[in-house]
Amino acid sequence: MSDSASPSPVRPGPVSSSNNRGPGGPDHAAAMDRMYRLTRHVYDVTRRYYLLGRDRLLDRVATARDSATLEVGCGTARNLIKLAQRPEPGLLYGLDASHEMLETAARSIERSLGLPQAPLPSGGGDREPIVLRQGLAEQLDARRMFGRDAPFDTIFFSYCLSMIPTWPGALEAAMANLRPGGHLLIVDFWDQADLPTVFAAGLKRWLSLFHVHYRPEVHEALVDIGRSGRGDVQFESVARRYAYIASIRKT
Repeated sequence: MSDSASPSPVRPGPVSSSNNRGPGGPDHAAAMDRMYRLTRHVYDVTRRYYLLGRDRLLDRVATARDSATLEVGCGTARNLIKLAQRPEPGLLYGLDASHEMLETAARSIERSLGLPQAPLPSGGGDREPIVLRQGLAEQLDARRMFGRDAPFDTIFFSYCLSMIPTWPGALEAAMANLRPGGHLLIVDFWDQADLPTVFAAGLKRWLSLFHVHYRPEVHEALVDIGRSGRGDVQFESVARRYAYIASIRKT
């Protein structure tokens, strides 16, 4: 997606929201569309068995009437829908590289919340319960993508940061679009060091079938945010270091 492109809202139906498709050839967004074109229909059913800790992460997302929360790599909007069902969910936003996943997300939101995804009226009025936009994580821009004049209170990644080829840029963009005192939350695979060795080895081989694995360089980059003084960083183990939840308060 070029900087001049205006992100499109996502609606149920066959309308493409992709701003990364064009004559330039294959790119990350197109690759994500290919990966999830079929699996998006069973994604939530299959991932519930090994994407552990997602609900624990959501418990750490503080929402209020005027809070603004963004999920980067929102996929089917499973997490955002759970937040939307709170008494005071605040403003909810989702960004994903795959237009295929976002079309599934829009339908899930309409089915779960009973409200259609529609463009925000220029003159005000009712807004969609969750604002979805298609784009790359490293190009996150609150104003250009979501029309926001203020940064987000919370940004979170759920088992996707380690899958983004340009994850350093995605991490920097998230920090740049987070208000001082705001929280960046991440749940992702860890080293499984506290699991029995044989079991951990078999588990890693099984997870590799789904093209997921622990990336120590991502974990180290999160540690470096704390070392640099840019944020207060805390880690919590999930299922004996199967995964970790990182909580970063921007200073």
